[in-house]
Amino acid sequence: MNKENKAFSVRPAHRVGTVQEYYFSKKLKEVAAMNAAGKRVISLGIGSPDLPPSEVAIETFQREVARPDVHGYQPYTGMPELRRGYAAWYEQWYGVTLDADREVLPLIGSKEGILHVSMAFLNPGEGVLVPNPGYPTYSSVSRLVGAELIPYTLEASRGWQPDFEALERLVAEREAALRPPIKLMWANYPNMPTGADASDELLERLVDFGRRHGIVICHDNPYSFILNDHPRSILSVKGAKEVCIELNSMSKAHNMPGWRMAMLASNAQFVEWILRVKSNVDSGQFRPMQSAVVEALKAPREWYDGMNAVYRRRRVLAERIMDALGCQYDPRQVGLFLWGRVPTSAKCGEALADRVLQQAHVFITPGFIFGSAGDQYVRISLCCPEDALEEALERVKTKIGK
Repeated sequence: MNKENKAFSVRPAHRVGTVQEYYFSKKLKEVAAMNAAGKRVISLGIGSPDLPPSEVAIETFQREVARPDVHGYQPYTGMPELRRGYAAWYEQWYGVTLDADREVLPLIGSKEGILHVSMAFLNPGEGVLVPNPGYPTYSSVSRLVGAELIPYTLEASRGWQPDFEALERLVAEREAALRPPIKLMWANYPNMPTGADASDELLERLVDFGRRHGIVICHDNPYSFILNDHPRSILSVKGAKEVCIELNSMSKAHNMPGWRMAMLASNAQFVEWILRVKSNVDSGQFRPMQSAVVEALKAPREWYDGMNAVYRRRRVLAERIMDALGCQYDPRQVGLFLWGRVPTSAKCGEALADRVLQQAHVFITPGFIFGSAGDQYVRISLCCPEDALEEALERVKTKIGK
C-alpha cells in the first residue's frame, strides 16, 4: 500500500454505519448537475422560506453588527432579552407562561435540538417512538445515540394522528418482555410531511400518554403559524410541562432558516439536563442575530397575515400541480407543504418524483424519505415564487399529465 492510500485502513465509528447521507444532500447534487447542464430545474423540494424576515429584524441586525462590542462569545443560554422574547411570544400566541430564566433554552436550529434532547434522555438500547411518516432526523439521531427505534404509524384514515391503542400495546409488550423502557416520543403538529393539524384533544392525549408511562413527549412545533388560524402549543395542556419538551424555530414562521435561531421550552430540570449536553457541543449565537430575533418576535398579526397571503396564492398553484399529476390530497392541510397520494398508475412516490425531475425538470420530494408509510406519496414545497410555480405547472402539464 502506498503512502497516500494508508488512510483507507482506518474505519469509522460503528454509529456512522447506522445512518446514510441525508436525502436532500445527495439529491441536490443531482439537481446541481442538471442545472450545470443547462436544464434549469425548478425546485419544489426543500422547505426553505424564500421570503425575507421582517424589516425591523433586518434593520436591527444591520445596526447591531456595526457595533465594536458584539463580536465575542455569547452565553450558552443566550441573551436574557432573547429568552424573555421567546417567553413573551409564547404568552402572546399560545397562552403559555414560561420562566425565561429556567424554562427556555435558545438553540442553533431545532435540528440541533433534536440531537441535544436525544443525548440528554436516551441511553443505548432504550426505546424511542418515532412517527412514520415523520422528519427523518428523529430516526437518524436516535440511531446515532444507540437508542432502539420504535416506529408508530400515522395513517390518512386517522387524520395522520397516532393510534393510541396501538401505542398502549407497544408499551405493555415491551414491559412484559422486560426490555429497556421507552424513554422518549417524537411528535410534530402541524405535521410534516402530511400537513395534518393538531387538535386540543390530540395534544391532551399525548400529554396523558407521556405522564402515565413516564415517557418524555418531545413536540416539534415549527409550522404552527403557516396557513394555520389556530397556533397551538402542547405546553398549553395542563400538566404538560412535567413531561413535555417543545421545540420551536424562527426558520419557518419568521423566514429565517439560514440564521439557525430556534428554542426549546420545558420544565427547569429538563432544560438543565439538555444544557449540560448543549454547553459541551456548541456555543452561544452571534449577538446581533439574537437582537434581531428579539424584534422579529414582536411581529403583529398583520405580519403573519401578509406572509400567509403569499403562501395561500402559492398553495393554489401547488394544488393544481398535484391535480396535473393525478395525485389526491386533503385541502385542509396546513403548514409549508402540500402532501399528495400518487395515482395508481405510478409505482410509488419515488418513481413519480424521478419522472417529474427527469422529464419536466421539476424537483418534488418523494414520500418514502419520511418512512415506509409515505411510500405512495409526494410532497411539494411552497417555498417558491408564484411565477416559478406557474412554470412548473406548465412543464408538468406538457411533459407528464395524468
